[in-house]
Amino acid sequence: MTTKKSIFLWFAAIALMIIIVIYQRTTGPTYPKKGEVTVEGSVVKFKLLRSHEIGANAPVVLNAPDKSIVAHIKMKRYLSHDEWTEHDMIRQGDELVAELPAQEPAGKVMYHISVGKDYQNLKYITNEPIVLRYKGVVPDWVLYPHIAFMILSFAFAMRVALEAAFKGDKVLNFAYWTFGFFAFGGLVLGPLVQWYAFGAFWTGWPFGKSILHFGDLTDNKTLASILIWLYTILRLRKHPNQTWWAWIATIVMIAVYLIPHSMLGSEIDYRELPQ
Repeated sequence: MTTKKSIFLWFAAIALMIIIVIYQRTTGPTYPKKGEVTVEGSVVKFKLLRSHEIGANAPVVLNAPDKSIVAHIKMKRYLSHDEWTEHDMIRQGDELVAELPAQEPAGKVMYHISVGKDYQNLKYITNEPIVLRYKGVVPDWVLYPHIAFMILSFAFAMRVALEAAFKGDKVLNFAYWTFGFFAFGGLVLGPLVQWYAFGAFWTGWPFGKSILHFGDLTDNKTLASILIWLYTILRLRKHPNQTWWAWIATIVMIAVYLIPHSMLGSEIDYRELPQ
């Protein structure tokens, strides 16, 4: 393969990686819910948090410059038998604010906000309540290398697939790099991130538990994809001409990345705790 073609394929691989990473980042259940609603000609903008660090209440803020706009919030712990707690949001200049009570790591609070020109005629700003999850503080020395290795693994995965498509001779070589970055980022640094955020190194199968009873989906999807890459390398070592295995591994990895990050992740079921 010529140098020009190789450079072109690297640019293509990186572009594909960026597109899919951005999609995952902006569609996950921990990404803030952004939007705006119009109340009798007045615009109310919001950016509602769905993730917050432990140790402090989570802020809830609406941008509502029209001073005649009022807002009401109701909240309760997610997966609990709690009754809704309701109160009016407080105006601070152009903003209407409230706070969600702090929880321990993996504790969740659901909240629903309504706005209007008076408290007798309010409408919800989102169709469903927002769910916010609390997490521990992950040190930068763990978090950023984890992100970097996961991004590198995905870039190399895209490059493996393109190398196979253009019948290059470095499919196995790129597969090794993909597996190495993925295994270190997902199976070494990933559990460290989990430990700092939620107090457990591994919350997926076979040790974890979720509503599907197969553990944390984030851990499970990472493990499944890494095993596919390991099998792909073994096949390519034995049968170098079976480069279509690189496509299978890459497609599985894309499917894994398209599953929103932290979906079906660690969470406390307050209904199972002693009352």
